[in-house]
Amino acid sequence: MRVLVTGGAGFIGSHVVEALRARGHEPVVFDVRDDPRADVRDPDAVARALAGVDAVCHQAALVGLGNGVADAAEYVAHNDLGTAVLLTAMADAGVRHLVLAGSMVVYGEGRYTCPRHGVVRPGPRAVADLDAGRFEPLCPVCGAELSPGLVGEDAVADPRNVYATTKLAQEHLAAAWARSTGGSAVSLRYHNVYGPGMPRDTPYAGVASFFRSALARGEAPRVFEDGRQRRDFVHVRDVAAADVTALEARAAEGVLTPYNTGSGEPHTVGELARALAAAYGGPEPVVTGEYRLGDVRHITADSSRLRTELGWKPEVGFAEGVREFASAGLRGE
Repeated sequence: MRVLVTGGAGFIGSHVVEALRARGHEPVVFDVRDDPRADVRDPDAVARALAGVDAVCHQAALVGLGNGVADAAEYVAHNDLGTAVLLTAMADAGVRHLVLAGSMVVYGEGRYTCPRHGVVRPGPRAVADLDAGRFEPLCPVCGAELSPGLVGEDAVADPRNVYATTKLAQEHLAAAWARSTGGSAVSLRYHNVYGPGMPRDTPYAGVASFFRSALARGEAPRVFEDGRQRRDFVHVRDVAAADVTALEARAAEGVLTPYNTGSGEPHTVGELARALAAAYGGPEPVVTGEYRLGDVRHITADSSRLRTELGWKPEVGFAEGVREFASAGLRGE
C-alpha cells in the first residue's frame, strides 16, 4: 500500500513512516521540514503528492495548547484549513481511505463521578480556585469531591482551548468527507505521546519533552499544579503501530470512527517527572503550583475499542518507555 504521510518528518509522523516500511508498505513523506513547498494548505502541492496514493495518514498539524486566542488564526489555518484542502484533493483524486491524528483533548475534562449524582461534567476551573491551589474540579450540582474515571469514545466532546477546538473540527471535516465520498475515516485520539525524537524546548512540546529538556540542562523538572494530574502516557512506537493497524484495517465506509489511543495505564504528571529524573540521574522534580489556563485536571480514556475492534495493543510499558526516553535524543539536540 502506498501511503501519503502528511507531517511525515515530524515526531509521530517519522515513527509512522518507519512502521509502514517495516510492514512492507510504501510511505510517501509530505512535510515542510523536508520541502518548503510541501504545505498541506497548498492545493496544487497536495494534489501532486496524492498521485498514485492508496491511503492518507494525516499527521500534519500545529500542536500544543496555544496562547489563549492570540494564535487562533494560525491554529485554524494549519489544522483546519490544511485538513480541508487535503480532503478536497483526496475527493478529486479518488483516494478513499484516511487515518487522522486525533487527540484526547477533544473531551476537555475527563469522566468524573459524584457519590451523590453519578457521572457529572464539571465546567472549566475558575481562576480564583487555581490561584488558591484548588485544582480538583468539584461536582457542579452539590460541590462534592469527584472520582476521575475513563472516558469512552461516545462521550460528548467539550474542547477547552483553541488547539482542542481545531482537533475536533478536523474530525467533523473528515466525517463530512467520508459521508460525501463514501470513504473510510478513522481518528486515532492520541493520549500524551512520548518517546525518542520529541521536539525539545518549543512551545508545542509535550510535558515529557519539557521534563527531559530540563534534565539535559542539569535543571530540575518543573511540575505544574500539585503534580497529581492524571494522564495516559503512550509510547510513540505504539502510536505508530496503531496508525498502521488502522490503515490496514479499512474501517467502515461513509463515516468517521474514533478510537482512543492510549496505554491503558494512567499515571500522574508528578509520577512521570520523578521516574524520568530517576532514570536520567538528574535532580528531583520541583512542584511549582503554577498552572496554565485551558489545561484540564484529569483526562484518561478507555482504549478498549481499539484493542477489541482492530486488535491493536500497546507493547511498551511505562517503566521501560521512560528508561529509554531518559537516554534518547530529542529533536533539535
